[in-house]
Amino acid sequence: MNIIIQKIRLQLKRSFDRIRNENLKKNALQAIPFWIASVITGLFAVLYTKLFVGAEDITAMVMKHHMWMLFILSPLCFLLAWWLVQRFSPFARGSGIPQVMAAIQVTSPRTNHLVDQLLSFRIIVIKVLSSLIMAIGGGAIGREGPTIHIAASVYKIVYQVLPKWWPKIAKRNMMVTGAAAGLAAAFNTPLGGIVFAIEELTKTHFSYYKTAIFSSVIIAGLSAQALLGPYLYLGYPKLDGLSASIFFGVALVALIAGLLGSSMSKLILFIFAWKAKFKTKAHHVLFVTGCSLMMVLLAFYVNKEVLGSGKDIMETTLFTANKYVHWYTPLLRICGPLFSFTTGAAGGIFAPALAAGASVGSLVASWFKVSDIDTNMLILSGMVGFLTGVTRSPFTSVILVLEMTDRHNVIFHLILAGMIASLVSVLVDKHSLYDHLKVQYVKDLNTREETALTEQVDEKEIINPNTDDQERIS
Repeated sequence: MNIIIQKIRLQLKRSFDRIRNENLKKNALQAIPFWIASVITGLFAVLYTKLFVGAEDITAMVMKHHMWMLFILSPLCFLLAWWLVQRFSPFARGSGIPQVMAAIQVTSPRTNHLVDQLLSFRIIVIKVLSSLIMAIGGGAIGREGPTIHIAASVYKIVYQVLPKWWPKIAKRNMMVTGAAAGLAAAFNTPLGGIVFAIEELTKTHFSYYKTAIFSSVIIAGLSAQALLGPYLYLGYPKLDGLSASIFFGVALVALIAGLLGSSMSKLILFIFAWKAKFKTKAHHVLFVTGCSLMMVLLAFYVNKEVLGSGKDIMETTLFTANKYVHWYTPLLRICGPLFSFTTGAAGGIFAPALAAGASVGSLVASWFKVSDIDTNMLILSGMVGFLTGVTRSPFTSVILVLEMTDRHNVIFHLILAGMIASLVSVLVDKHSLYDHLKVQYVKDLNTREETALTEQVDEKEIINPNTDDQERIS
C-alpha cells in the first residue's frame, strides 16, 4: 500500500512540475486536498445516513412485532456500544463536536500526537459502529454530531498523507473546514455548515479559510446529493398566513425551550461529574445497564417516543393532522438523551435536541389552540430555541432550521427565537454543553500526557538506576 501511495505522489509531482505558472500551481495544490476530502466526506455521510436509518428501522420493527424484546436488545446494545468505545477509542464517545473543538484548540507542530487521539481512522470506525449499535438499541441519539467528527477526521487524514514537497496548508483550517463540510453533508445545509464553522469552531478571521470552506461545503454537499438526491432534512411545512400575534407565541416557546435545553445540558454535565467518581468498571456497567432499562421501561409503560433520534416527532407534528403532543412528550425527549448520551457510547445530540424543541412548540400550541400554520411556526421556534440552549449558537440553529424546511419567509421569527433562547440560557449556565465537554477533553489529554511521561521516567529509573541506588543494592 505504501508503495502505491509513493508512486501516486511521484506521478502527481511530475504532473504539477510541468505547470509553468507558479501561482496557479500553488493554488491548485492547496485546493486539491480540500476537494478530495470533501468528496470522501460526502460519500461517508451518505453511507452513514443509510446505515443509521437502517439501524432505526430495526428498532421500529422490534417495537412493532416484539416490544418485550427491547428488555434484552437495549441493554445488550448499550453495553456493547459503550464497551467498543472504552476498549478501542475512548475519545470516540458522545457527539464528536467537542472533540473537534478540542483538536482545533490544541493543534500545533508539537501536539500532533494529541490531535491523533481525537481525530483518526480508528475514531471513524468506532464512532460508526458504536452509534449504530446504540441506534439499534433505541438510544435517543443523532448522526449529525458523529458525521462532523468523522468529516474532521477525514480531512486530518488527508492532510497527513500529503508529501513533504506539497505547499503548506494549516492543519487547523483543514479540521475547521472538515467539520463544516460534515454538517453540510449531514443535514444538506451548506449555509448551516459555514455559519457553524464561524460561530462555533474557530475564532480565526474568516478571510483565512473562506475559499476552502466554501468550496469544501459545496463539494461535500453535491457529493451527498448525487447519491441521495436534492432532499430536505424535513420538508416544506405550511407557514403562509401567520397571525400577527404569533411573535408573542414565538417568544414564549423560545423562552421555555431555551431554559429546558440549557437545563438538560446542565443535567448531562452533572451526571458526567458523578460518573467520574466511579472506581471500577462494574459501576459503569451497572450505570449503562440501568440507563438502557430506564429507556425501555419508559417506552413500554409510558410512550415509545422516548426512543430514537426523534425525527418522526418533527415530521408528524409538522406534516400531519396530529399537531399536538402529549404533555409529557418534552420530558420524554429530555430523558432520552440523558439516558443515552451519558452512557459514554457514541451518538450525537443535534437531532434529539431538535425533536425536544419541536415537542415544546407543539405543547405550547396545544395550550392556546392556535391554527395549524401558527402551530408549525411554534414548532420550528421550539427547535431553534432548544438547540440554541444546548449549543449557544443561535445563528447556526436558525440557519439549520431554515435550510431543513426551505421556509425563509419566517427568518425574523426564528432569529427572535434564537436570540431569546440564547439570552435565557445564560441564566442556567454561561457556557454551552460543547464548551464544557471541550475543556474536559483537553484536561483528559493533558492527564494522559502527564501519565505517559511519568511512566517513561519510571521505566528509565528501573532500567538505569543511579549509582547510589546500585551501591545500596550491593
